[in-house]
Amino acid sequence: MKFALGRCLLNDRLVESGKSAEWLAKDLLIKPERVYDFIENKRVMPLKIAISIADSIGCDVGALYELIPNEYEVKRD
Repeated sequence: MKFALGRCLLNDRLVESGKSAEWLAKDLLIKPERVYDFIENKRVMPLKIAISIADSIGCDVGALYELIPNEYEVKRD
């Protein structure tokens, strides 16, 4: 099954971990504006950053976005 990315769940994961966006930015050595862009769905996290974020806040990478099943898969023979 294929999936589309829904909304970013980073803010929810930060709240659950008791961490702030500013803390995460400092931990990852990136600008806080970039973290806020992820949270506000202005930018999609590259996989490398998503893995680092998940490691920093103690969650699974798949928990950072809503995953929407794609019902219109193209069948290949």
